[in-house]
Amino acid sequence: MMNTSQLKVQYKNIIALELKKQFNYTSVMQVPILKKIVINQGLGDATQDKKIIDVAINEISSIAGQKAVATFSKKDIANFKLRKKMPIGVMVTLRREKMYEFLERLIKVSLPRIRDFKGITSRFDGKGNYTLGISEQIIFPEINIDQVDRIQGLNITFVTSAKTDEEGFALLKAFGLPFRKNKKD
Repeated sequence: MMNTSQLKVQYKNIIALELKKQFNYTSVMQVPILKKIVINQGLGDATQDKKIIDVAINEISSIAGQKAVATFSKKDIANFKLRKKMPIGVMVTLRREKMYEFLERLIKVSLPRIRDFKGITSRFDGKGNYTLGISEQIIFPEINIDQVDRIQGLNITFVTSAKTDEEGFALLKAFGLPFRKNKKD
């Protein structure tokens, strides 16, 4: 049997109860949960060089601890030399244990490795979900910096069951995501 992540235990025992109290929920079932984490990397240059996709799949897979898949274009765009069904990105969706393990590694190991890190901005999508943009994949210890031939950015989307941004913010803040203090982001 898999060992349960500290964050999952913390959510069940502490965070859920605090959020229930904070938002005056009548049932613990109303408390927002983290449904999934999606790691996505757009690779426009992959139209010229097919090896870029393979390298990205290996990098994202090692970061996530789960096999990543290529994403494909939906239509032709002549200006970008893009044809329908060409690989243009890489993504992986994490749920359950792997999601909590990744979140824990992100908060405790990867984010503190960002140079001049002052916290992450708190811009939500209006429905309680949050996307974090990371400009360099080398902040993850799973990536061997000597084998990286190009620095790529990636997006990490936290999908919650929260109805409002305020609830989503409170949930992710309780998990330990280091949001910036000021509201001017």
